[in-house]
Amino acid sequence: MQLQHSIWLFHAILATGLALWLSLAAINNLHAFHGAVWAIGNTMRMDPLRQDPTIVTPLLRRALTSLTLHRLSLGAVLSLQLLAAIAAWTGVALFLGASPTAALPWLNLALCAMAAFLLLMHLGGLWFGYWIAQEGLQTTHLVLLLWTIGLFLLFNAQRT
Repeated sequence: MQLQHSIWLFHAILATGLALWLSLAAINNLHAFHGAVWAIGNTMRMDPLRQDPTIVTPLLRRALTSLTLHRLSLGAVLSLQLLAAIAAWTGVALFLGASPTAALPWLNLALCAMAAFLLLMHLGGLWFGYWIAQEGLQTTHLVLLLWTIGLFLLFNAQRT
């Protein structure tokens, strides 16, 4: 196999994996909407900080109990996930059918939407003190953001 072909194959696999991951993330939130609203509400209500042993912090004043706000928050994340998935699949189709150059703006749009929803979750979590009692969730958001940055750099490496 020639080097160019192996690079193309690697990019195609990663672009397809990205599109699949984004699709599954959106589908999971659509199918389990109420559970996802509960999970977001758990963080926004700051419930983990109130579990034994209770963590006393002035940040607890930020807690939001409005189910409407929890739903709107998930709606914002889900909208960005759907945008990202659609853009990623468009990029994959162009990558396989036209050229990597034609696919790149779409893959970049997918990664921008992904970065946006990950930052929304990460910054929202930071506001509600999730680093105190939900370290695993914060780590997951950071790792996914690093993956997003890595894909952006990989896809754009020879173009800048």
